[in-house]
Amino acid sequence: MIQPDTALWGLPDPDTHGDFYADTTIKRFFAWLVDTVLILGISLLAIPFTAFTGLFFFGFLFLAVGLVYRIWAMSSRSATPGMRLMAIEFRNSRGERFDTATATLHVLMFYFMTTFFVLQIISIILMLTSSRGQGLHDMLLGTAAINLSRKP
Repeated sequence: MIQPDTALWGLPDPDTHGDFYADTTIKRFFAWLVDTVLILGISLLAIPFTAFTGLFFFGFLFLAVGLVYRIWAMSSRSATPGMRLMAIEFRNSRGERFDTATATLHVLMFYFMTTFFVLQIISIILMLTSSRGQGLHDMLLGTAAINLSRKP
């Protein structure tokens, strides 16, 4: 059985290397804003390619574009363009960048958490109070956002 204190052994210890997690919660918020604007722009650009029928299902188009955007970015660089701008990236419990499976699971869990208000509030509270700034989906997957300037 994995002991709680060794479950995330590949990630830096927040007690001795707190600078890896400093301000990651606020950086994640601003990265989310940047990524949402980029996803909106891509979605608007996609409308003519749908013969303008995308206007009728714009909400679905926006979600689909966001899903592809986030999975592609997280699996290729372990960070979305907004996260790169804010100088953070995600690592798994072994301290490695995300592979496609981890990125897909992370994004799907993120979408699931944002769908339910209570889960989103719990996730935000955890990000603000946990030593690694992890949301609920991060804790379930054993992932964490770290500052790029302090790579493990």
